Amino acid sequence: MYWILGAVSSPWKEITLRQIGWPLQVSDGGDDTLAVAHKRIDAVGVSCFLVEMSSDALEIEITQATPADVGAAAPLFDAYRQFYKKPPNEEAARRFLFARLSKDESVMFLAWRGARAIGFVHLYPVFSSTNLTRQWILNDLYIDPEARKRGVAHQLMNRAHQFARSTQADGLTLETATDNHSAQRLYERLGWKRDEQFYRYFLAL
Repeated sequence: MYWILGAVSSPWKEITLRQIGWPLQVSDGGDDTLAVAHKRIDAVGVSCFLVEMSSDALEIEITQATPADVGAAAPLFDAYRQFYKKPPNEEAARRFLFARLSKDESVMFLAWRGARAIGFVHLYPVFSSTNLTRQWILNDLYIDPEARKRGVAHQLMNRAHQFARSTQADGLTLETATDNHSAQRLYERLGWKRDEQFYRYFLAL
């Protein structure tokens, strides 16, 4: 299942959608996970983003991750991979994230409650040859189970949206499992549209 926000060209086909305004005002929804991949370009980022929502939402701090944050992010990243039936390997997750962040190949935002990271959103850049624009794949989203249903995913998604706009990208794209219904509800509340026109193909190597 493939989802897009904005005027987006996917890695496989191109489709133009209504541009969604910022910021988005939506109700809180379920928090879960998703998945894809690619490579970063230069970007304008904001290092810290404080968000306050309804009384049920957690007050958190959102920061753009650096290689120094890999120790805090790796346990969450490993749990995220296990959600997708991968065997646990926190050290491999740590090495992967350190490589991506130290080489500026991806952008990650961490949600903090106090000194503890409780969730992340992870972006990879792509380009549209036909639109001559940059775009971002919202590749990974994960929230600690104890912090779910409290607006954390909503806030991370909005932060990713704000970041993508700051880089003059014309859209964000993501995909999620067909049975990940709580995540799908969240995306729809945030203005994402499901691609009903094109198929995704993958060639294993």
